[in-house]
Amino acid sequence: MRITPQEAITHVKTCLFAGLVPMISGDPGVGKSDIVKQVFNAFNLKLIDIRLTQYDPTEMNGLFRINDAERATHTPFDTFPLEKDPVPDGYDGWGIFFDEFNSAPQAVQAAAYKVVLDRMVGQYKLNKRVKMICAGNLASNNAIVQRMSTAMQSRLVHLEVGTDIEQWISWANENKIDHRIIAYIQNTPDNLHKFNPDHDDKTFACPRTWFFASQLIKRTPGDIRPLEPLLAGAISEAVATEFILYTNIYNDIPDIQTIMANPDKIQFKQDPGVLYALSNMVAAWLKPDNTNVLIQFIQRLPIEFTTITLQNAIKRNKKLCTVPEILEWINLNAPGLFN
Repeated sequence: MRITPQEAITHVKTCLFAGLVPMISGDPGVGKSDIVKQVFNAFNLKLIDIRLTQYDPTEMNGLFRINDAERATHTPFDTFPLEKDPVPDGYDGWGIFFDEFNSAPQAVQAAAYKVVLDRMVGQYKLNKRVKMICAGNLASNNAIVQRMSTAMQSRLVHLEVGTDIEQWISWANENKIDHRIIAYIQNTPDNLHKFNPDHDDKTFACPRTWFFASQLIKRTPGDIRPLEPLLAGAISEAVATEFILYTNIYNDIPDIQTIMANPDKIQFKQDPGVLYALSNMVAAWLKPDNTNVLIQFIQRLPIEFTTITLQNAIKRNKKLCTVPEILEWINLNAPGLFN
């Protein structure tokens, strides 16, 4: 059963409250790491990121040493918080993230078995304030995936995560992803995640690489064609070409300064692509100190685009919820939609 990232966050929290260890599986770039970080932040846990493919079996138990009785024993690495370790200042405990879990060799997985299931490193117990989450790719991804032992399979709670357009757009606005990318994904949702395990490209479009693309273009508000090689290297050549062509729509829309100078009379096309582009651009610029001007323009959009604009703007800036002009529009037109 495939679930959305937001559903995964809820279910992972339930697992941790129950004292169980979840295993999040999904396509590369779908946002598994971000789910883990959000959950550990919610629990106020200090993140310990362990890429299991980079570990040796001995690191799960610790190094051998000779004790006072002249017998061999293990000394755990300081990666793992043990029973008597003090909780870090400002945190309520630790969150161990075993990433690439099912890509690790069988011997490493077997060594991790004791840590994950018995909560022990060698002969030492983990601190009671440690919570753990595992994650990895699907076997169908053509990624390096090793089969888990049946003992490990039956002791983890398995969750398979996929993408969700509406949730990604909400996340993108909250994280200030470039408005041209948000408009493009709203127009072509299939390109949010274009993963094909048999693809010949060096990369592919996915939530992770769209974040890269946003970082690449956010300092270039105008023509991004000179950045095509970089975008091709982030989201693939085909998608980059299509995205750059889409941004040409922005040549058909007035810039934000022109809109603010004449919000009640400026002309614009009623084409859906243009309206999405306008909506996302205005949402990115809307602030409490310019709302009295921009609300005049926003209300000239078709009501569904007015709603989208205000929803996206509020996700980017929560302070807009207190602006009188926005509160007035919400109360008149969509009192239950912004709760």
